[in-house]
Amino acid sequence: MQINSLLAFATVDTIFLLAGALIFGGILGFFVNKFIDKKNFNKNKLTATKVLEEAYSEAKTVKKEAILEAKEEIQQLRSDIDKEVKDRRIEIQKAEDRLVQREEFIDKKELNLDKKTEQIENQKLDIENLKLKLEKEIEEEKEVKLKIIDELEKVSNLKQEDAKQLLIQEITEDARRDSVKFVNEIEEKAKNEAVKKAQNIVSLAIQKCATDVTSETTVSVVSIPNDDMKGRIIGREGRNIRAIESAMGVDLIVDDTPEAITVSCFDPVRREIARLSLEKLILDGRIHPTRIEEIVEKVTKDVDQTIKQAGENAIEEASVFGIHPELVKILGRLKYRTSYGQNCLKHSLETSFLAGLLAAEIGADIKIAKRGGLLHDIGKALDHEVEGTHVSIGVDYAKRYKESQAVIHCIEAHHFAVEFGSVEAVLVQVADAISSSRPGARRETLENYVKRLEKLEQISNSFKGVEKSFAIQAGREVRILVKPNEINDETAHFLAKDIAKKIEDEMEYPGQIKVNVIRESRFSATAK
Repeated sequence: MQINSLLAFATVDTIFLLAGALIFGGILGFFVNKFIDKKNFNKNKLTATKVLEEAYSEAKTVKKEAILEAKEEIQQLRSDIDKEVKDRRIEIQKAEDRLVQREEFIDKKELNLDKKTEQIENQKLDIENLKLKLEKEIEEEKEVKLKIIDELEKVSNLKQEDAKQLLIQEITEDARRDSVKFVNEIEEKAKNEAVKKAQNIVSLAIQKCATDVTSETTVSVVSIPNDDMKGRIIGREGRNIRAIESAMGVDLIVDDTPEAITVSCFDPVRREIARLSLEKLILDGRIHPTRIEEIVEKVTKDVDQTIKQAGENAIEEASVFGIHPELVKILGRLKYRTSYGQNCLKHSLETSFLAGLLAAEIGADIKIAKRGGLLHDIGKALDHEVEGTHVSIGVDYAKRYKESQAVIHCIEAHHFAVEFGSVEAVLVQVADAISSSRPGARRETLENYVKRLEKLEQISNSFKGVEKSFAIQAGREVRILVKPNEINDETAHFLAKDIAKKIEDEMEYPGQIKVNVIRESRFSATAK
């Protein structure tokens, strides 16, 4: 009991102590917090004061900078305004100067106008006076004219109307003569233009047709390994060479030419057979009559096949189809035929190309022109075997193998055997002439061409006063330089006509030859 009482008493005291402690602690905490709050307030007050001072200082700095910037901007604006005012003043001064100049110019112009007005007035007075004077002279001239007419009528016993009719008649005759001359000039001009156009067409066709020019002969040379082979070819008592000439139909020329035998024959096919046969015999080494006959027979078959192939290649190259096989073989024989050194098959192909190109230029039948050009010389393949000209032979065989009448006419007319009946026939003849007559195509034509040029210059140089002459444009023009101290302009005109007349009398040439006489005077001086 006591113990519980003591415990109860102790608890009450403890509670009072705890309560007292709590109250003291609360009071103490209150004062401590109040002290702390006051300290913080003072600290915050100091911080705020410092912030205010810094803000005030910064504001003063900003204010100062703003004032400086404003001053600078005001200064810049003032400078810009001064510059603008200055520029305006300069422009105004320039405008004033221009106005002053313009006023001066206008003043001068007014003075000039016043002077011109005065001159015009004076000219008007002069014209009026001149007009009166002319009218007076016209009246006097009329009176004189009437007197002259009266005198003329008395002298000529013709009235004025009759004389007028006579004069009109004479003028009409002169006009008629001039008109005839004018018409002739127009015709001549038309002819020249036609010639130029024809030349242009021909030149275009030649330009488009590019073919090789070859030259061949009537002999073939066969190479042999050594001169001992010549004895073997001749054979005992000449039996081998006789067998060769008999089997091949050629002449063998065995001379001192080292390591070579010449085969001569006007028939190009037989000459080719002989050449190939000899080469095979030389390679084989067995040369006797029997072997010769075997080789010739074999080579003849090979050449026949080659001829057929050449004909087929030719019609394919020319794009001319539907030709009879026999005509194709005959055409192939032209591979071994030459005319003045020109290969006939190549010439026929070239003629076909040219005729087709010319026909295309003028709108003629291209197929007929090409076919006629390809077959125009086909008779030359047989003129060693058949009597007659190559034209008549070609016409006969073309008829035999059912060629069209238009193509037959091209063959028949290309050497003027008959009159031309179609444009295509004319084109074939022209193409034939172009192919065979151009320089280098035929040896004889080239020689004549050079001689013609020499003859032109010779005739030109034979005249007195000629210094030099030059044949140009393939002999279609000759230019003559004369001595200016011996030939004057009038003499030069007559000299050109005299040279042209002499060329006409002494030369034969295709087309026309233009004669140009050039007289040149030169004057020089030396500056010292």
